[in-house]
Amino acid sequence: MSFLRKSTVYVIDDDPDVLGSLRFLLEAEGFETLTFRTAAAALEAGVPRHADCFVIDYKMPGMDGLDLVSRLHGQNVRVPVILITGDPDEAISHKARAAGVHYVLRKPHLEESLIAHIRQAMQDSGPAARPS
Repeated sequence: MSFLRKSTVYVIDDDPDVLGSLRFLLEAEGFETLTFRTAAAALEAGVPRHADCFVIDYKMPGMDGLDLVSRLHGQNVRVPVILITGDPDEAISHKARAAGVHYVLRKPHLEESLIAHIRQAMQDSGPAARPS
């Protein structure tokens, strides 16, 4: 008998309503979901050795989403990242792609495409390069 590990998605967003909604959505789709209200809290939890994808809010107090992506890369975490934002500024998308973000999705209508983007990003990335 074979046991497969569920894919794990880390969600970082300062809005508790968004966190709850995304957790519900992702768990209903079969993902293990870990949520954090700040980038610092996600980092304090330790380098995520079993993360398969990150969904990160762009605007958060303290450290924004792109700063978090930079810190994760500095810790050799190379799993797909999806940046979510309510800001319509296209410059954010350009900065995000330059930082290695796979997709930038706009709030508030994430549910329509988030699951498909997570699955596509994980498929495109192949086996995740996790820290040793």
